[in-house]
Amino acid sequence: MKKTRKRLFAYDNVGILFVLPAFVYMLVFVGYPIVRNIVLSFQDVTVRTLTKPDKPFAGLQNYIDIFQDPVFIRSLLNTLIFTVCCLVFQFIIGFLLALFFNQNFKTSKVVRGLLLIPWMIPITVTALIFKFIFGTDVGILNYALQSLGLIKENIDWLTSTNTAMFALICANVWIGIPFNMILISTGLTTIPTELYESAALDGAGKVQTFFKITLPLLRPTIESVLILGFIYTFKVYDLVYVMTSGGPVNSTHMLSTYSYKLSFELFKYSKGAAVANVLLVILLIVGVFYLRATKEENE
Repeated sequence: MKKTRKRLFAYDNVGILFVLPAFVYMLVFVGYPIVRNIVLSFQDVTVRTLTKPDKPFAGLQNYIDIFQDPVFIRSLLNTLIFTVCCLVFQFIIGFLLALFFNQNFKTSKVVRGLLLIPWMIPITVTALIFKFIFGTDVGILNYALQSLGLIKENIDWLTSTNTAMFALICANVWIGIPFNMILISTGLTTIPTELYESAALDGAGKVQTFFKITLPLLRPTIESVLILGFIYTFKVYDLVYVMTSGGPVNSTHMLSTYSYKLSFELFKYSKGAAVANVLLVILLIVGVFYLRATKEENE
């Protein structure tokens, strides 16, 4: 018994003991729900069969049904469009801000710190703020546009199929800009200043320096920012649910919100689980690319 304790608390095993609580937590609260959700997607579980000990086996029928469901296809396309649009604007604005605050001026650190506030605010609070901004009757945006004489009547930003997605993208871009800015700023600090000094001595201009030094050396950072941004954006739920709840007419349903609707509003638990698993598989594929990119960067 004493020898077992000595081996367990040996110097080489201490790290395992520290990791063990986190591993058990992840196993219970992450691993088990994922496995349970996968099993659920191959069953036919509704309100009628929820309490039955032997759930009917459905095989791949739930996956066949959702891929024939026009709302699911719309949700998948919405998620892709939402993710790509958010990534493009978040990255471009964040990149420009990172280049700007990389310059040495007195208030750069203070202003950069203030710009992190949108990222630190809970997403639910941000969603409520933007819901008020894009409101039809008491919305700040409609009031501002009418004051400037740009519109005569209020625009139904959140209740129109033409503008609801635009409002969601604006809200998510506002949240994601600080994340892109801070990671790219960190990447810029790793570039040796001697390279810029040598380029200046060789007569290279700012444009040449940017494309020959800054961009190539920032490539690992840019890849990480885009992949992580894709993962965070693709699984969006709370922002959409608070602002539009997937409406109007399913025009802003994402995979996450449609999975919630199937499971907890329509009580089609197995189909909701199948949608969630599609989301999981897509994120796992992107996650593998991220791990591979990180490994190549370390090598």
